[in-house]
Amino acid sequence: MYITITAQKLDKNYGQSSASFVSYLEKENEGRQQEEMEHFFNQYGDEISAEEVVREIDGNTAKLKKKEPKFYSITVSPSKYELRKLENSIEDLKRYTRELMKEYVKSFNREINGRAITVDDIKYYAKIEHQRTFKGTDKQVRENQPYATKILKLKQEIRKIEHGEATGNIERLKLKIGKLEKEAPYQQNGIRILQGMQKAGNQSHIHIIVSRKDASNSVSLSPGSKYKASDVEMHGKKVGRGFDRDKFFVAAEKTFDKTFGYDRNFAETYKARKDFVKHPKLYYAALLKLPANEKALAFKVMGKSGIPLIPNIPTSKAQLALRVFKRLRKGAEVAIKSSSIGI
Repeated sequence: MYITITAQKLDKNYGQSSASFVSYLEKENEGRQQEEMEHFFNQYGDEISAEEVVREIDGNTAKLKKKEPKFYSITVSPSKYELRKLENSIEDLKRYTRELMKEYVKSFNREINGRAITVDDIKYYAKIEHQRTFKGTDKQVRENQPYATKILKLKQEIRKIEHGEATGNIERLKLKIGKLEKEAPYQQNGIRILQGMQKAGNQSHIHIIVSRKDASNSVSLSPGSKYKASDVEMHGKKVGRGFDRDKFFVAAEKTFDKTFGYDRNFAETYKARKDFVKHPKLYYAALLKLPANEKALAFKVMGKSGIPLIPNIPTSKAQLALRVFKRLRKGAEVAIKSSSIGI
């Protein structure tokens, strides 16, 4: 489970309205018949139009300054292992989203009128998407790039020959291109992976747009606050503030596991991935203590997610620390950032 929480982008390329973001979320509906479209939904309603989402989000911004985000985007990307557990992908993901947003409000260290915040106090809309494309920052695209550069150069040579600007053997150049296409390290269905290519398999994920202001348009609720969950004294009274992201990410996993009876492996947990970045020694020490079958599955999950593996598992704690800090620390943060766990 990979989750990101992102504030509305406010710069010269993005306006104050949520319209551009909502339009982006409508991209998969282009060219589809009405009955084939994927609509927005919230805690109690389905088939909500994009126009209603924009109207409700944009109309719920009382007293927010021009440079303050008016909404936050939450992206929830279940792994392929988690998606396999779903019986009805669309309806199951909707059910999960509604349970997840109950945990979202519990992660605020705030009260409204002296009571705990509930899911009815927030205004959110969600959309399920089923496609993903490879980005320029993806490992597969980056490591295929040297081959792409050579292929482009050869194609340019062919064009020059065809236009009479150079001489050469076009067929021989085409054979070189074909060889490079096959030698590229990352392939999908026998084709070199490149930026913009759709990813194969089940890529279902959830986009959630949640208003910065509560449903009454009077209280500001920011999951992106610089303050973690804490108490502060204001006017002689203790007041809660902040949002506990760790609590939310852990609750997101537990909610999924409980809802669908999913048996989560050690390497799939948020805590394990966070330890990998911040406390790699503890991460690998815990990994080595797993039963043999769980350890094998953990290494499989790690390999698929791009986390570096230790070629020869060290036996002593000293060897473990040395291997972890010297060989893995450098690539740890890059691997985790590409997974977007939102630390």
